Amino acid sequence: MNIEELRAYCLQKKETSEAFPFDEDTLVFKVCGKMFALTSLKKWEAGDPSVNLKCDPERAVELREQYPDDIFPGYHMSKVHWNTVNFENASLSPKQLIELIDHSYEMVVNTLPKKDRKRLIS
Repeated sequence: MNIEELRAYCLQKKETSEAFPFDEDTLVFKVCGKMFALTSLKKWEAGDPSVNLKCDPERAVELREQYPDDIFPGYHMSKVHWNTVNFENASLSPKQLIELIDHSYEMVVNTLPKKDRKRLIS
């Protein structure tokens, strides 16, 4: 998955927006104003593609143990709730990367007020 594919996939999700709230390098994807994915454009350009994704804390630990070369505690994020996922390493399939993005989106949607959740799920 390249940066354009990542961007297109994230933006096709309901009520997702993109922004650069921190600086001109960090691209952030939000659902209803809450972050579910962020990435450094400079790292993609340098050949070190990765993205920070929200994750269930227990699952985050399991994923880090299962994929120690690909999934790390979230860089500059809560190490409990966020993972940094290396997109370059071949041990994660495109299907797995998509599933991790979906999981992050769903984690955030599940924390939204009920009226917002209903609108997104229906």
